[in-house]
Amino acid sequence: MPLSMASVGDVQCIRRITGRDEVRSFLEKLGFVEGSSVTVISENRGNLIVNIKNTRVAIDRAMANRIIV
Repeated sequence: MPLSMASVGDVQCIRRITGRDEVRSFLEKLGFVEGSSVTVISENRGNLIVNIKNTRVAIDRAMANRIIV
């Protein structure tokens, strides 16, 4: 399922990243790599604040849909 469908507070494991090479590279630089754990901290109008590698990152729903957990 995409990260955008994950519940707030649940720890999820990243299974795969979809999208173009530029998008995957951008997400990888933010710490979104396969096998990493990610936690959704909050959701506001489709935008997510997530905790990845002890860092909080804000991403929009389009980016969250490319992250499969």
